[in-house]
Amino acid sequence: MSIQLNNIHRDFDDFTLHMNLEVQKGELVSLLGPSGCGKSTTLRIIAGFEEADSGSLLLDGTDLLRIAPEKREIAMVFQDYALFPHMSVFENIAFGPRIRKWKKEAITEEVNRYLKIVHLEGFSDRRTENLSGGEQQRVALARALITRPKLLLLDEPLSALDARLRKNLRREIRNIQKELGITTIYVTHDQEEALAISDRIALINEGQCIQFDTPRNLYRKPERVFSAGFIGNANLIPVRSLDRKNNLAETGFGRFAVDYISDGADEKFLFFRPDKCRIKEEKDESLWNTFSGTIVDEEYTGSRKDLEIQSGGFTIRISVAEDSPAGINQKITLHVPQEHCRIL
Repeated sequence: MSIQLNNIHRDFDDFTLHMNLEVQKGELVSLLGPSGCGKSTTLRIIAGFEEADSGSLLLDGTDLLRIAPEKREIAMVFQDYALFPHMSVFENIAFGPRIRKWKKEAITEEVNRYLKIVHLEGFSDRRTENLSGGEQQRVALARALITRPKLLLLDEPLSALDARLRKNLRREIRNIQKELGITTIYVTHDQEEALAISDRIALINEGQCIQFDTPRNLYRKPERVFSAGFIGNANLIPVRSLDRKNNLAETGFGRFAVDYISDGADEKFLFFRPDKCRIKEEKDESLWNTFSGTIVDEEYTGSRKDLEIQSGGFTIRISVAEDSPAGINQKITLHVPQEHCRIL
């Protein structure tokens, strides 16, 4: 099922949400942004736990704002899972079907099916309070899915887990979502998590969607300074002047041919990722997109080495192979290909 948020507006005392978004059938879309930007509020409006002041919320053409939460055919997995501690795993998953008065045989069959889907076979008689965080998360997911909702909402479902378990479970969530083909909206403040599991990401700031795009485009082709700075590491250098006809930008440490120049604000910045800046080879005769500087800091990260370069009063960050001979106090010349340079 597809869902459209058309001018969803909500005013609070110190915050305003205004959201436009369209999620296609079978997509997993992440709402990504800093704390307090409106991600969870958006999810709660979709679920019906929060009211919108105006706008429309269309699930396959039906405006959900006119429908009670319990009748929206939406399932939600909360940050704390909200399981019933006095019930077994089986009883937690069976709760929704029993409320809907399914036949006993159908409930048993479906609970066992979803226990298999979330890899919890043999756990049906255990109390949820005796489960690990990862196991509780799977029970919550099975309980949400068993009622066959038209839309699945997940509100930071992995935030309470350690880093390694988060990686494993996000992969399982993505596999289950693809297997069932259920339209899903996933709230997270973790950029790596959003990049790893999403078909598209809605980057949100101050109550509005700043950019809605694929993970690759959002990382490689940000449209605004906020997009570039929030996701991954970015070099953002003030631009002194622009030649829009020839796609050239003048900065404090050189002239750059760029792939894209944004419209809008008077103040512009040259953007490129650290991993796209390479040490220039002698045979490279490029006059533009080239600058020199001194390495002032380095950080070893395992597979890569991150360097800070001082050039023309600016600090540039680059990422090189971990066995690169480049080191502190060394003077180097760098080149950034035009296709990786954007003006934001």
